[in-house]
Amino acid sequence: MSTPPTKILVPAEDLRTFSAALLEKGGLRAEHARTTADVFVWAALRGVDSHGIARVPAYLDLLEKGVANADARITVESTTPAAAVLDADRAPGPVALSAAADEAVTRARTTGIAAVGVRRTVHTGAIGYYVSKIAEQGLVGIGFVAGMPNMGYTGVRGAAVATSPLAIAVPTDSSSAHAPLLLDMATATIALGKIRQAKASGTPLPEGAAATEDGTPTTDPEKAVMPLPLGGAKGSGMSLAFELLTSVLVGAPIFASFHSDDPAGRKHRQNALLIAVDPAAFGGADAFTESVDATLDTLKGLPAADGAQGVFYPGERSAAVAVGRGEKGVPVAPKVWRDLAERAEKLGVALPEAAG
Repeated sequence: MSTPPTKILVPAEDLRTFSAALLEKGGLRAEHARTTADVFVWAALRGVDSHGIARVPAYLDLLEKGVANADARITVESTTPAAAVLDADRAPGPVALSAAADEAVTRARTTGIAAVGVRRTVHTGAIGYYVSKIAEQGLVGIGFVAGMPNMGYTGVRGAAVATSPLAIAVPTDSSSAHAPLLLDMATATIALGKIRQAKASGTPLPEGAAATEDGTPTTDPEKAVMPLPLGGAKGSGMSLAFELLTSVLVGAPIFASFHSDDPAGRKHRQNALLIAVDPAAFGGADAFTESVDATLDTLKGLPAADGAQGVFYPGERSAAVAVGRGEKGVPVAPKVWRDLAERAEKLGVALPEAAG
């Protein structure tokens, strides 16, 4: 089986259908396979390849090993209209968090603001997807995730906290040219996926971005095993706070059990908190989105610094990438394509044809 010498372009819808077929063969029910594929293709379209199609083989492995539960029984518990806890029963993150986003929107329509905690899920994928789903409904979406410790903490030797992300999506006027604002960031200087990519390509890592197992900073991707926190104490402090706002809040602590003597504390899992805010409850949705657009117009009207390619707001450039990839096809790296082809052959799924 030959590997293409350069990235192959695949139509987004074909890639979505293909990925969903693989995941269904891997054990997910059709609806959940489609949802998970949607998250991967969304990330791939926006240029976030570390959370894109390359995740399909990894999820197939999670399902095969039983780390992810293909037949999860998701339940929602609530004692107040504005808050709920969704127990994922180890369902893949895209399945659990998509359901949580829908739940948060439904509740926020009544209460003005609603929060849904997600307990016991497995790898959430691109968290920006879920808050974007909320923004598509005209609400502000805010999300936090906490996972397994894999990042340094200022003053600690070795891995201490997780590269826990934060995402915020703010809707714009539907008639405007502005894509919604989407801030999607990890508390790490660099993603683990970027370290793996640098190792594969032999590219040196940026200064202060990664460290060896004992926490010594390094630019050598062969020696790097963990990212360092963004802004030092700021990033590590945010990660710890997100653990409290997600894992501890929903009664499923990760940090404390991971660093305990209990072997079960090292079992892979993640928790999350999604918040939906309805602008209508704060004075009017139309007035809000009009002001959002005016704010973005003001930002983009500011003088660009010397050497800058322009003035951009969070999510603007990735939205433009999505438009371009939607028209031309989603590029898939040779190594990823080979892995997908091998899985497809094993599972009896036909490979999609290249775009153009």
